[in-house]
Amino acid sequence: MRDKGAGAALLPIYGLRAKTSAMSDILSHPLFRTAIALVVGVTSGVFAAWVGMALPWMLGPMVGVTVLALMNAPIRAPMALRPWVVPVIGVLLGSGFYPGVQGQLGTWAATFALLPFYLAVAAAVSFAIYCRMGKYDPVTAFFASMPGGLNEMLILGEDAGGDGKKIAMAHATRILFVISCVGLFFGLVLGVQSNGSEKTFTAVTDLTLSDAGLLIFSGFAGVYLGRLLRLPAAAMLGPMIVSAGVHLSGLVSVAPPTIIVICAQIIMGTVVGCRFIGTSLREIRFDLYLGLLSALAMIAVAVGFSKVLALLTDTTLTAAFLAFSPGGLTEMSLLALTLGIEVAYVAVVHVVRIAMIIFSTGLIFAALRQFFRS
Repeated sequence: MRDKGAGAALLPIYGLRAKTSAMSDILSHPLFRTAIALVVGVTSGVFAAWVGMALPWMLGPMVGVTVLALMNAPIRAPMALRPWVVPVIGVLLGSGFYPGVQGQLGTWAATFALLPFYLAVAAAVSFAIYCRMGKYDPVTAFFASMPGGLNEMLILGEDAGGDGKKIAMAHATRILFVISCVGLFFGLVLGVQSNGSEKTFTAVTDLTLSDAGLLIFSGFAGVYLGRLLRLPAAAMLGPMIVSAGVHLSGLVSVAPPTIIVICAQIIMGTVVGCRFIGTSLREIRFDLYLGLLSALAMIAVAVGFSKVLALLTDTTLTAAFLAFSPGGLTEMSLLALTLGIEVAYVAVVHVVRIAMIIFSTGLIFAALRQFFRS
């Protein structure tokens, strides 16, 4: 005869197992894991902005999500959102061009003349660090050493077959270290004091319907143009070209709304952070060490070229250093605004730097591909 008491006693166990199984299903569901990653990304971004971290809406989520990834937390990259936010970065870069900037290009001729040599030297020194000291494969070392933006080189590097994790860590370390230390450099070495903390912010209400329409057009048309022309990083470079065109023509005078840019950076930072799932802490420590060495080397090269430019022209050493500094476009421009340095000069040089890197990197890589294989 069946023991009803024993059967009844087992019911809670079966119920617990059912609940555990249901909870496991929820934790393993792709949407739940993606939501967790995004929540951590947003929270990390807010915290990073609150403490004054450099490039907070990109590096904050990257650091926060990377920590979870190293802890084997149930997270998943929001890859479905990535194609929508990459063009936003391109439109933002294009907004760095404005009517009348052409008339000032002549006074910046020396800067533009030195810029390719600076980029070549900085990249070569950094490449030696990653390839020789870090033992990176040549493709990964090449894109990790380029003094371009994190998003740009990550997109180009992965398309070429490089290790996205190492490329992302290299550029994130460079940006974080350079921007964090540049203030100390100005204060301790150059003796420059900040004269304000003003920052630019574009509200959605700052845009007219025409502005919004043209910025949206720049994104969609730019992606189409980039793919049609088979440009490297087409989803970013195409929108940058179209956005630069409408801004130079005077049809638009504003950048994309800051809230949209912030969302794009959070998503990109979260995606990058998720790339470190399964990565060992020991590997991260070594990549951080290499990133610091690379950043120091690039800063030294930037200081050298800045001194040469200051000797040849009327450009101040502070403005020259900000223009050559291997930090982020947005952060260097904001720092120039804070220090009372001509923002247009710093922003345009950085936009040109990024454009040079994006346009030339693919060509240089194609020319050196055979060398990398040998």
